[in-house]
Amino acid sequence: MSFVVCIEKAPFGDFSTEDLTVGKLYELVEESDLHGMIRIVDDSGEDYLYPEKFFAPVQISTETAERLHKALATAV
Repeated sequence: MSFVVCIEKAPFGDFSTEDLTVGKLYELVEESDLHGMIRIVDDSGEDYLYPEKFFAPVQISTETAERLHKALATAV
């Protein structure tokens, strides 16, 4: 499990950033693709593609990642 923190939510073409919160951790569902997009579960509870540049990777222990994954899954 990997996590990223939102560091930007500027307008980006047709992509809505309404379901992002700057400073919030998000679980990474899919690594960056050839177009620089990553898939995360956003504030809506659904997974969507966003520009990788909106996020920074976060290094956390395996135990913390598992606990955070469970907490996020039950919070939706």
